Amino acid sequence: MKKVALDVDHVSIDYRDLSHMRLARSFSKGEVRKADVFRAVNDVSFSVKQGEILGIVGRNGSGKTTLLRSVAGIFQPDEGTIDTHGNRVSLMAIGIGFNANNTGRENILKSGMLLGCKLDYVKDRMDDIIEFSELGEFIDRPVRTYSSGMYSKLSFAVTAILDTDIMLVDEVLSVGDEHFRKKSFKKMEELMLSDRTVLIVSHATNTLEQFCDQVLWINDGQFMMLGDTTEVLKAYDESMQL
Repeated sequence: MKKVALDVDHVSIDYRDLSHMRLARSFSKGEVRKADVFRAVNDVSFSVKQGEILGIVGRNGSGKTTLLRSVAGIFQPDEGTIDTHGNRVSLMAIGIGFNANNTGRENILKSGMLLGCKLDYVKDRMDDIIEFSELGEFIDRPVRTYSSGMYSKLSFAVTAILDTDIMLVDEVLSVGDEHFRKKSFKKMEELMLSDRTVLIVSHATNTLEQFCDQVLWINDGQFMMLGDTTEVLKAYDESMQL
């Protein structure tokens, strides 16, 4: 019987929109004007067992990325709980976690330590990460000098090479040029079949069909369906035709 690697229990996450507020207009007759609150994820629950691969689908803006970042610890739920049962979690997503003023090499070290890896472990895998990223001499230049493609390559390489218990994948299988995309997809195949627990957000239903044990469908932050990959994707695809 496989152990549960992740429990998400009645999780809700709110965004507070402050864009309409200005300091001079925030106070009226001594009262503070409240920010608009938008519920991005509403009362979502699910569990994932060790070694399982869970796909997450939904229309754009349905809360998929917010949910994934909450599991990664970037956002704290406003309601409910997330229990990773002591497992180390990594988020493979573009635009997350690098300091633009640090070099690529420095960011590798910092990212690894934030993932809970020991410094010697990260250093031992430094050459593998640099080789996979294909950044060459740019690895010792500030990340702010990188193109978006170079940034994406480094982000993918760090999470793909450093070993964590739960891997969260947010639409990153199209990074870089055609050569790097093929290499990345091959690496993802290896990772997903290596008994890691994986949550993957993707609009590529063929990828989900190939890898996932189950699929979770959310819409406008609401739980819609969780179950067999083929059945959930069929119901989701039919809803998209409406």
